[in-house]
Amino acid sequence: MVATINERAAKRRKALRAAGLRPVQIWVPDTRLPHFSAECQRQSELASEADLADAELMQYLDEALADVDG
Repeated sequence: MVATINERAAKRRKALRAAGLRPVQIWVPDTRLPHFSAECQRQSELASEADLADAELMQYLDEALADVDG
């Protein structure tokens, strides 16, 4: 007999729990919303402005780049 989707899911959850895992629920932004892209742009600009205003960060990044470039 073929197991139903619910039975297969229950079996999978039981196996995962037996492996020491537990389920968690994670809420993430809905990328389908019309204002999502504009909000990403707004936050990116804020982060960029904050980075540019932080002289120590810019020095640290320049030094890290120099280490990578050799």
